[in-house]
Amino acid sequence: MRRTAQKLFVVAAIAEAISWLALLTGMIFKYGPTGNEIGVQIFGPVHGGLFVAYVGLVLVVSRLGRWRWSVTLVALLCSVPPLATLFFERWARRRGLLAQPEPAPTPVAVG
Repeated sequence: MRRTAQKLFVVAAIAEAISWLALLTGMIFKYGPTGNEIGVQIFGPVHGGLFVAYVGLVLVVSRLGRWRWSVTLVALLCSVPPLATLFFERWARRRGLLAQPEPAPTPVAVG
């Protein structure tokens, strides 16, 4: 379960950052000379869903990984600025917060 949650966290962090860029691009077109709102209409809800997924996965992974509350808070705050989820994910990986868990020992049958 922990490994699956960590993989989903990484995917959500990357997807959330990409959706931020897409939404910002849509906003440039919306408020720029073209006035076209299609980018915001598409990527607004996509980004919103990925934002919620990222926040939920932060809470799950932080609990499973027994992160300090300060690390969890930073992870949550990184959901707000564009691309910050990418930086947090890389930082967490380097610190071993997203390391693969040790394999469980295999019981030996006696008999």
